[in-house]
Amino acid sequence: MGFRCGIIGLPNVGKSTIFNALTAAGAEVANYPFCTISPNVGIVPVPDPRLEHIAKIIHPPKVTCTTMEFVDIAGLVKGASRGEGLGNRFLGNIRDVDAIVHIVRCFDDPNVAHVHGTVAPADDIDVVNVELILADLETVEKRIEKVEKSAKGGDKAHHDELQLYHIIREFLGKNIAVRNIELSQKEKAILREMNLITAKKILYVANVGESGLKEREGYPGKVEEIANGDGSEVVVICGDMEAEIALLPENDRREFLEDLGLNESGLQKLIRTGYDLLGLITFYTTAGTELRAWTIPSGTKASQAAGKIHTDMEKGFIRAEVLHYEDFEKVGSMSVAKEKGLVRIEGRDHIILDGDIVYFRFNV
Repeated sequence: MGFRCGIIGLPNVGKSTIFNALTAAGAEVANYPFCTISPNVGIVPVPDPRLEHIAKIIHPPKVTCTTMEFVDIAGLVKGASRGEGLGNRFLGNIRDVDAIVHIVRCFDDPNVAHVHGTVAPADDIDVVNVELILADLETVEKRIEKVEKSAKGGDKAHHDELQLYHIIREFLGKNIAVRNIELSQKEKAILREMNLITAKKILYVANVGESGLKEREGYPGKVEEIANGDGSEVVVICGDMEAEIALLPENDRREFLEDLGLNESGLQKLIRTGYDLLGLITFYTTAGTELRAWTIPSGTKASQAAGKIHTDMEKGFIRAEVLHYEDFEKVGSMSVAKEKGLVRIEGRDHIILDGDIVYFRFNV
């Protein structure tokens, strides 16, 4: 699995339309709030030109790409943190994802009602973000109450923990998301078990009409202003167009995009930006009959990458034989790469790089 993204936003912003286009999972789309009652899940292959190129050269019997999971979470409304709409269930679903994709309505359409009557991206973002902060504030308050009882005994660990929770509560009270608070690694580790929603990375998606794809001012510009202040990223997508692209045969999609002056689809934009946002990379293995792509966090050691494949490989790790994709591309052959000394022998602490082709040796 690559990573799991929860798609959120107000009702009628195009969440399910974009979800359908990305995953072809067939979520119901309708012009009324709470059309998505339970989260729809779609797992999609990550487009990977490097994987395709390697496959064309070595002709493996089986090729397996890495994947990305999208969870279409029902629309939030003002008061969701207090259970308004179907708020409690939705907020619980958001806690289970690695990152948040926040769809923001950036199009005018009299046939699609806006939940607040007027299209206003900044206001819409604020409504959702406030609800997420209020939900986290409630979680922190409960933890403080619990830890205070333990801290009365004079336990220093509990005292330090409690101090951190009070700091987090103060920031949340000022409408500051946890991801924007400067924390030490130790403090992040303490907070991790609470799975706070606003600690997750967020990617804003400005859902525009077709004419808005090449515009950076107007509605999309408002989203970018907020994202810049939040340390987040923005992807501009036309949900309706992505739905059209999803229905085309694979060979026709590139031509369709070229006619529109686009280099990539919305899915490719989401994955590329999402990878950068989460600090993820891809490496490849060619063991047996299978060529496979794997997703890991940047900075992962060779032994840990082996453990991604199987825990026994990490325990019995001996060494990694590493060839970078760019070197493979230049020589066009695994055997020639070895002859030219391009295949490196690395130990367990070697940091795997994006595009590495790795063969792990280990004891069973």
